[in-house]
Amino acid sequence: MNKNNWEEDVKKVAEGIRRRVFEFTLRNGGGYLSQACSSAEIFATLYTKLMNLGPSVAPKIPRPFPGVPSIRNKNYFSGADYNGPRRPELDRFFLSPVHYALVLYATLVETGRMAPEGLEMFNRDGSTVEMIGAEHSPGHEFMAGSLGQALSQVLGIALARKRKGETGKNWVLMSDGEFMIGQTWEAIETLAFYELDSVHVFIDANGQSADGKIDTVNRIEPLKERLESFGAVAVEVNGHDVKALVEAANIPHNGKPLFVIARTVPYCGIEVLKPRAPKFHYVRITTEEERKTLEEFFVERFGGVRYDT
Repeated sequence: MNKNNWEEDVKKVAEGIRRRVFEFTLRNGGGYLSQACSSAEIFATLYTKLMNLGPSVAPKIPRPFPGVPSIRNKNYFSGADYNGPRRPELDRFFLSPVHYALVLYATLVETGRMAPEGLEMFNRDGSTVEMIGAEHSPGHEFMAGSLGQALSQVLGIALARKRKGETGKNWVLMSDGEFMIGQTWEAIETLAFYELDSVHVFIDANGQSADGKIDTVNRIEPLKERLESFGAVAVEVNGHDVKALVEAANIPHNGKPLFVIARTVPYCGIEVLKPRAPKFHYVRITTEEERKTLEEFFVERFGGVRYDT
């Protein structure tokens, strides 16, 4: 990365993430595209500016599914290998909303941690490049299961690392819909109780859920004030402003977990999706007219439709 022009480098990675997920969506007739629109800058900022990760120790082309983990399965491996070795001084990354897996895979490609051919394995039988990422999927360290479960697992990992004297940070990406779930709030108050300031959480606050806009499904606002009342340090920023994301990550929060509420737009960079409101959860192309509209926008926005990697 160019240290003198890091913002442009991060933005370039974010654009690449959007392009790859958009291209995949066109090629396959659907995909979690709005999640790439809203979170591209968050992923790009984490992987290219904020996280202290070692180089990937995984094969550039993902290995097939090795079977479930067990003491007898000597072939089992962790998807976290793409984030580098797990050493005391290095950071670790955890993806909570695992339906963002395609966005994470695109990020790994854009940052040179996974080969582009890995995206061709997405959601194929026997592949670890799963639609809903699991502990063996590239970039994933554990199975998050239903939304809202990952933060509790990170709590345990962060507490263990603290007791072992490890200095690496623990970065988490969450979706705002997960704050409708009670387990999330139990984890936050426990993070605060154990003073786990090694935990840095970025929230992709795009205001959307599988059932439409969050504020029509359940109330999570005022999110900043609620997080603070549970003992966290919380800050709100424009989630598409990479400089603001970096500044927020460096806010002092001694003895408290840090939550960055990144306010984002579910069609940012691909404005042709806006008429789909309020349903953005999964973009499925159902008509030729729709496909033509999306392809024309892709050509205008990214310079041409490519159905290879």
